[in-house]
Amino acid sequence: MSLNDEGFAVLMPEGQRWRESNIMKIPNANLLQDLGGSDRLGGRLWRLPPFSANTWHRHVDSWELYFLLEGVGRMRIGGNTVTVPRHGCVLVAPRMLRQVFNDTSEEALWLIVAAPQEQADLGADPSRVYPQDPKSLPPELAGRAWPPKPAGT
Repeated sequence: MSLNDEGFAVLMPEGQRWRESNIMKIPNANLLQDLGGSDRLGGRLWRLPPFSANTWHRHVDSWELYFLLEGVGRMRIGGNTVTVPRHGCVLVAPRMLRQVFNDTSEEALWLIVAAPQEQADLGADPSRVYPQDPKSLPPELAGRAWPPKPAGT
């Protein structure tokens, strides 16, 4: 899908392609990619299952706006942990370590918008995005295991 002659594109819910993230297996939909892509803006929906976490990471150049659509949002940013109510949001500067997580028994749905769009290619140095273990969990999930083990292992 790409912009029409009038300068806009519409993505219907049935056009959103959900997939699991590579490292933490969190369901997400890359909205901007499904709309045709943008090098200036990134936008994804992230559905965090109960007692799960996304990667502990940072971005080199991208600012990220985290907007909670459903559930209770929990996030660690550097040494801080914040709780975000439904329809609340958080803006995180580049280079700050961050991680959304869910320490409740209900799903949480986040809309995460980034500008400029971070390039997926980490090159020879993934430590620019993952300076620490990306699978590390926040203290609130101590004793839990995430991501889930693949079936048959």
